[in-house]
Amino acid sequence: MTPAITLLSKKRIKHSVLKYEHEPNTSSYGLEAVEKLGLAPESVFKTLVVCYVNKENKEHKELAVAIVPVTTKLSEKKMAKVLGTKKVAMASADAVIASTGYVLGGVSPLGQKKRLVTVIHESAATLDTIHVSAGKRGLEVALRAADLAALTNAKFAELSI
Repeated sequence: MTPAITLLSKKRIKHSVLKYEHEPNTSSYGLEAVEKLGLAPESVFKTLVVCYVNKENKEHKELAVAIVPVTTKLSEKKMAKVLGTKKVAMASADAVIASTGYVLGGVSPLGQKKRLVTVIHESAATLDTIHVSAGKRGLEVALRAADLAALTNAKFAELSI
């Protein structure tokens, strides 16, 4: 049981957990989930953590979460605009692990150690069910995008290149 699954169960959010055998040398964790679980690629989303400069305190860097389809690439420029900052960059692995409690390739937008500002790609709102990491490589969770947005206090926006 991961913190993500625990949170969904505790909040009584309808979801299903999908498990597959993760291959350690895979190049794309999200596309591996698509292939191994036979899912529609547009329904599987990856969780990316970015860092940006806080507009109030220019010395302080903040982290935020972008949830985008595995078939697309995050537009850092669009993410920056949504966050109201000049630019964002991918957060370091150490920063991701420290703030979320998850390892890369298994970062779930749910049950993170620290609640981060979260933005979900707008395409998720048009789908009945989306799939995101359940907090471990080889583990996905299926749920409604509206439930994910409510649990993470997220907003929807165009985030892809």
